[in-house]
Amino acid sequence: MPQDRDPGPSVKDKELYEKLRDEGNSKEKSARIANAAAKRGRSEVGSKGGESGSYEDWTVDELRSRAAELDIEGRSSMNKDDLIEALRNH
Repeated sequence: MPQDRDPGPSVKDKELYEKLRDEGNSKEKSARIANAAAKRGRSEVGSKGGESGSYEDWTVDELRSRAAELDIEGRSSMNKDDLIEALRNH
């Protein structure tokens, strides 16, 4: 792993972190997934699922509210498609 890409001691599964970063995921998202995989096992990560439904089914107000919870900058001027993309890439 190149020294400039070392995620630091807080990331527990550095190999998975690097794979996720290479796929274009953010540092925060990659670390969150890698740490969940280290805690529960790689096969368990992603199988938990959720009940929120597809972002396409959400209203713009609901999307902006979720973006505010995640502190996504520029959310107030984003349209629905931009909000969905920002939430998925966070």
